[in-house]
Amino acid sequence: MKKSIHSRRVLKSLLLLLYLTSVTLVKAQIIKDNQIIIGHADSVKSKILNEVRNIWIYLPKGYNANSMERYPVIYLLDAEWHFEALSGIEHQLSEVMSNTVFPQAIIVGITNTDRNRDLTPTNSLIVLGGRKIEQFKNTGGGERFTSFIEKELFPHIDSTYHTAPYRMLIGHSFGGLTAMNILINHTRLFTDYLVIEPSMWWDGRKLLNEAREAFKEKRFEGKNLFLAIANTMPFGMDTAQVQKDTVTTGNNGHIRAILDLKHILQNNLGSGLNWSFKYYKDDDHGSVPLIAEYDGLHFLLSFYNFPPGFEEKLIDKNIKVDVEADYRKHYDEISKRFGYRVLPPESVLNGLGYFLLQNNLPERAFAAFDLNTKYYPESPAVYVSMGDYYVSQKNNVKAIEYYNKALKIKEDPDTRNKVNKLVH
Repeated sequence: MKKSIHSRRVLKSLLLLLYLTSVTLVKAQIIKDNQIIIGHADSVKSKILNEVRNIWIYLPKGYNANSMERYPVIYLLDAEWHFEALSGIEHQLSEVMSNTVFPQAIIVGITNTDRNRDLTPTNSLIVLGGRKIEQFKNTGGGERFTSFIEKELFPHIDSTYHTAPYRMLIGHSFGGLTAMNILINHTRLFTDYLVIEPSMWWDGRKLLNEAREAFKEKRFEGKNLFLAIANTMPFGMDTAQVQKDTVTTGNNGHIRAILDLKHILQNNLGSGLNWSFKYYKDDDHGSVPLIAEYDGLHFLLSFYNFPPGFEEKLIDKNIKVDVEADYRKHYDEISKRFGYRVLPPESVLNGLGYFLLQNNLPERAFAAFDLNTKYYPESPAVYVSMGDYYVSQKNNVKAIEYYNKALKIKEDPDTRNKVNKLVH
């Protein structure tokens, strides 16, 4: 019991050290000219939309244009409203304090030029309550907007950044309507869909009616959906009562349409779609995106993190551990879920090796460093780490051998100094 408590303390101390180190790195990365930077602006000149579309890009800490590492991509609608929050969630749970709850990912925030036009799949002047609004006369451009995403935005992002084949789409309100339209009618474009408060009432529930048929007839294997529903009902009314309200165009029409979508999904479990929903009774239409993004990412990416207690097992000398087999197995499962081969990040294996060395577990440390050389043979860093391992084991000959392997790939003054110290 005392050993277990000691192991936990050692682990927490190391994580704190890594956290403090990462804070320094983050500061160096995102502060420029006394401005805190969380991303950068990019743009695409669209022939389909006949305009320049501005997009906001969040890149993971440590992103290197010269690296071979590839990242999944999260596409976010209404970037003006949600980009900062989503970037913070992604950063916190994939990077801060050595977290690997989520994978490090690129976020592509799509800003609006004509939101009503782009985020509605059909043209309609009718809003909730049955009123006509002239500002909706240009609605119904959703299909052209989807074509822009597929034929212009995807190619630009994939050619400019180090992207992996996995794509997630996040949309709220009209953005949620767009996300549901893409899931139903352009299913293959994304793997995962995080849909928050979709405006399924739009155009007399036209898309909702399409959904009823689509989830009966089409197959959605390999696709995943998280549906978030806020409390937009009058005070004192609950979800059971609101579903008895037969007036679909009134103020209750919004939540009733979403609840009907939930029922359609529940009644068609054989469609192959992996999905979940959550009702947020304490949040309204405007406040729900933050917590829904957090919960939705947890559901859609639940397979990514290591199981509880995994780190403690690694430093427990009383448990037989095969570092290479454990990491291969875990990332094989991730690969199945993502649909392409996913390797343990070079930085994760590197950090693990030093972590195990500091815990006086040289055999396990060697396994982590060695696995890194197998996965990333073109990276000088993996050979430097292996050299450091051999220095710790007082094997200077092997250390020099690995430092020289790194130097053959790329000359580096720090690595050269390590060799010189050992030679002299």
